[in-house]
Amino acid sequence: MPERKRVAVLADSDTRWKWGALTARRLVPDHQLTGFLLRGRATPTARQLGEVGVRADRLSEVTCAEFLAEIERERYDVVVLALVGGAVQAVLHGARALWPAPAGRPVLVTGYVGVVYEKLADGLLLRHGADLVLANSRHDAERFRAVYEGVGADATAVTETALPFLGGAPYEPAGSRAHTVVFAVQPSVPDSRADRAHLLERAAGHARLHPDREVLIKLRSRPGEHTTHLEEQPYQRLAEKIPGGLPANCRLVYGNMGEVLDGTDLLVTVSSTAALESLHRSIPTAILTDLGIREALGNHHFLGSGCLASWDQIDSGLLPEANPAWLAAQGVLPAQGAGPQTGADAYAVARAKVAALMAATRLPPPAPYYTRTTAPGYLPGILARHHLAPDGTPLPGAVRPAAGESRLRRRLRAHLREAARGAYRHGVQRVAPVIRRLGEL
Repeated sequence: MPERKRVAVLADSDTRWKWGALTARRLVPDHQLTGFLLRGRATPTARQLGEVGVRADRLSEVTCAEFLAEIERERYDVVVLALVGGAVQAVLHGARALWPAPAGRPVLVTGYVGVVYEKLADGLLLRHGADLVLANSRHDAERFRAVYEGVGADATAVTETALPFLGGAPYEPAGSRAHTVVFAVQPSVPDSRADRAHLLERAAGHARLHPDREVLIKLRSRPGEHTTHLEEQPYQRLAEKIPGGLPANCRLVYGNMGEVLDGTDLLVTVSSTAALESLHRSIPTAILTDLGIREALGNHHFLGSGCLASWDQIDSGLLPEANPAWLAAQGVLPAQGAGPQTGADAYAVARAKVAALMAATRLPPPAPYYTRTTAPGYLPGILARHHLAPDGTPLPGAVRPAAGESRLRRRLRAHLREAARGAYRHGVQRVAPVIRRLGEL
């Protein structure tokens, strides 16, 4: 029986953990999953992780430098970086410092959790250097390649897939059960108190106008918890300010989005990725235009989808019908004859790439586009935020010693790593791998 592959996922929020773990499952179906949560503002709580519903064989909280020490110490076949761009860049440079010469290192995979509607060039260039940069649709893959090629960077890592959490049973009309409208809120879109209060009051107004319907306000987190984005105006507190409170058929709910969608007849949101899950299941979906169609809101991404609507139109009974061509281009439904999205397995190409890389005896060092030559005023600051030096090595004190490791052993490992880097820098490429193997003893 073949040995199970070892996969590590490093995530910095609940939604990125969900994306990273499910991506690992798609790329390496038979694997042992070790999860790492990057210590920071958005580190998810146990409740948030339970709501996501994706478990690891082992899960721990680490800093960037501690994670790099882990993947140097332990053998992983694949590492999925489910992080913001700056953190991805830090790990990539840290990995380059660990493996400055071709070596048996893990395959490095990264991508985006959902809709990419802001900081496209910045986020992509910070992810450059991974072996695979996953794009959730044909539309995204074309944009990603254009960015890399536009700066003269290698674009072969860009690989078209689909969102890993698309699934669930196709929509069936309510029938005898109550028609259920779900308003999927977002932590920071919109960001102003007045705008968020407006949307909440309109949802409550819809419930009053349609007393035979259930209106659910689907929340991402409880006050005090953090997600991928900061939530400075929680809907829980705004609901307390509504005169007379929420109507009896309107309530706040938590839970796994897939389970909530099981009983949804209309999903309403500004620009949440939940809209893509809903559309994939053919659930009527409305992208709100009450606050305009603006890049800051992200709803401009849905231009051409057929889903743009206001609460006034929803109150009048509108059930938007999605444009099939738009859905296909966005990777929400398979497009016949359109590359890797054709058929049921949108991950076939990515899985084949990962398998080929895992089979290689040695992989070249990660080669991010940003270096101290191309971005001398930008890169060092990004690395410093993660306690790494400009060459990607941990700053003093950034890594706690491994349990049971003597001071002499730690000093020997450090000297050998430096010798390996020096040997490679000076062209002694045959000596460097030998020194590195000694350092792993």
